[in-house]
Parts: sequence; C-alpha cells; structure tokens
Amino acid sequence: MPLDPAVQGLLTLMAESGVPPLNEQTPSEARVSFAAVAFLGGAGAEVARVEERSVGGVPALVVTPHGTGPFPVLVWIHGGGWVIGSPGESVATARDLASAAECIVVSLDYRLAPEHVAPAALDDCIAGTRWVLDHAAEIGGDPQRVAVGGDSAGGNLSALVALELGDRLRFQVLVYPATDLTMGHPSIEENADGYLLTKASMEWFVGHYLEGSGMAAGDARISPLFASDDALAKVAPALVITAEFDPLRDEGEAYAERLRSLDVEVTQRRFDGQIHAFYSLPVAIPDALEAIAQTAKLLRKAFA
Repeated sequence: MPLDPAVQGLLTLMAESGVPPLNEQTPSEARVSFAAVAFLGGAGAEVARVEERSVGGVPALVVTPHGTGPFPVLVWIHGGGWVIGSPGESVATARDLASAAECIVVSLDYRLAPEHVAPAALDDCIAGTRWVLDHAAEIGGDPQRVAVGGDSAGGNLSALVALELGDRLRFQVLVYPATDLTMGHPSIEENADGYLLTKASMEWFVGHYLEGSGMAAGDARISPLFASDDALAKVAPALVITAEFDPLRDEGEAYAERLRSLDVEVTQRRFDGQIHAFYSLPVAIPDALEAIAQTAKLLRKAFA
C-alpha cells in the first residue's frame, strides 16, 4: 500500500522545517525537538482529572476517567528511544486511552539515557507496575485488573515488564515495539530512511541506552525477542500494532508470531501506509484514532 497522504504531508513539512535528524543532535537538543511536536497529539479526551504522584518511587501522571470506580488500570510507558519523551508530552494519548477504555492510566516518568543507561528504565517500569498491582486502590483502581502498554521504546519496556510479572497482568499493549536491539530484521534496511524514524536514529538511541551498561544488544533483559520459551509462554495476552513503513515493523511482528507459537493469545495489526509514531499523532494522522479505538476495545474486553 502506498504511504498515507496524511503521512506524506507531515513528512514534507518536517523535511522543510530545517530541524536536523535526531542522530545529529545531542540528547538535550533532541528532547527539545521532540517536545516541540507534542502538539500533534492533540489535547486528548476529557477526563475527570490528571495528577502527579509517585508510584513505587517513580514519578508518574495518573489520568482518571469520568465515572465511578474502582477502575481497571493501564500502566503506560511512553516512547522516545529510552532517551527522550515524558508523560507530559504524551498525556494526550493517556487521556484518550483512559476515556475510551474506561480505565485509569498511570504514565511512568522513568529514567532516561544517557544519564541513566540500561537497565534503569526497566527497573523503574517494573517498580511502578508492581506498585500499581499492590496499591491500585490508593488511586481508585482495581488491583485485579491491571495491564501494561507503551509505544516504541515504551513497547519494548512493556514487553519486558510483562515478562517479569507474568499472569499478574491482564493484558499488554505493544505499539510498534522495539523487541530486538541487534536490529537484524529486513525492515530496518527497507525503511532505513525517509519515514521519520531512521536506522541511524535507532543506532543513536540504542548507543545512548547501552553504552557503559555492560549489556549486549541481544541480551534478553533488553531485547524481549530473545527471551526463553518458558518465560514468553507465561505472559499476558497481547495486542501488537505495527506500521508498514517502520524500521521496527519486522521485529514487532516476529515477537507477535513468537508469542502466538507458544499459545499466547495475540491480536496483531499492521497499519498499512503508516509510519513509526503515527499512534501518538492523531492531529496529523487520522489512523491514530482507529488504533486507539482498537486498543480500547481490547482493553475493555481484557478488563471485563
């Protein structure tokens, strides 16, 4: 399928902006550049409240929908290559999911690289999710109905949290997840340039995340595709969303197939014509609304 015209328009505008590629910026510069396009997420749906609090020692935004609790809880882990991004910059996605899935969304402000290399981000995400499982009632949630999810690097961390916590979770949402940091799949080369996320940017992200960590890219503690069959067979049911023109497409789909082969319940959806990051850009890319709606439908089913 050809590139979505809405995506082509966005890519043209970004190319004309004069902003250098992420891999040619410092982490601090890249964070500013990323924050500058957060408006493409929109304002997000109306919710009862958004509040800051600490969950297991990890800062977080807690987004509560309208209605009467206790609500199920989705622990959301933002994307940004383990280097950039924040709950504030992705709050529109959290609002949309909270409203559509009728759940509390706890968006974790995990530590970023290169200031904090692997596995600091994962440690924070596990700690925050454990807190929700043990203390959900403190935020109006139901500890028996907890899911985890995230996009890109957040999808990577969500998959790893799901591996750690097994059947304590009801569901996992993996949106174009990075599952293989060795970057050995064909789509890394097929979609290396021209589609927002590039191969060079991925190398930049992974380099900052791993340098000085003592961990190899193929370590199962950071690349869930290399986890053991025994561990993978015990994870929660999953939704895996991928995008046709995404360097990470093949590793996300390989992870879905790996789970399916081990009899894990998996819904896998490739959005043809789409690029990495589309899920969080509903102002520019209408397909994001369909992806959010599908996510919410499956979350409601898992929480029922």
